[in-house]
Amino acid sequence: MLARVLIREANAADWPAVWPFFRGIVAAGETYTFARDMDEATSRTMWMLAPPSRTVVAVDDDGTVLGTAKMNANHMGGAAHIAGASFMVDPAHGGRGVGRALGEYAVEWARATGFRAMQFNAVVETNTRAVALWQSLGFDIVATLPEGFLHPTKGYVDLHIMYQRF
Repeated sequence: MLARVLIREANAADWPAVWPFFRGIVAAGETYTFARDMDEATSRTMWMLAPPSRTVVAVDDDGTVLGTAKMNANHMGGAAHIAGASFMVDPAHGGRGVGRALGEYAVEWARATGFRAMQFNAVVETNTRAVALWQSLGFDIVATLPEGFLHPTKGYVDLHIMYQRF
């Protein structure tokens, strides 16, 4: 566990630190429904959100970027009261509480911003650490899409929709 994780708003200067682990996680194809060959410009535009959405980075005392999250309305119109979020932790810093810190931050952001709930649209069942983390933060699996995700080594696996009402 890290002694301290500081979470702050991401800025353009953070992207060069985020991109290498973002690219690796997406290219591995094990946890995200993004195109595995997504280019840097598309990735940056999709991840680095403008207000009222929010993109943050988790950094250590030295300013090293350990992970990142983006938070936004999950839906539009009559369902805009449901927040969504996505998270990535640099694998070099995994298992040290970074994901939990980002998850807690995202839930608090959504509550403070006035959302009534938060929904994760696509949590791959084989990403057991993420499933357990979200459940420990109060999320329930409300639906499972059988064989909804093509994992590069395990074949078709289930995809969970996870939800927490505030």
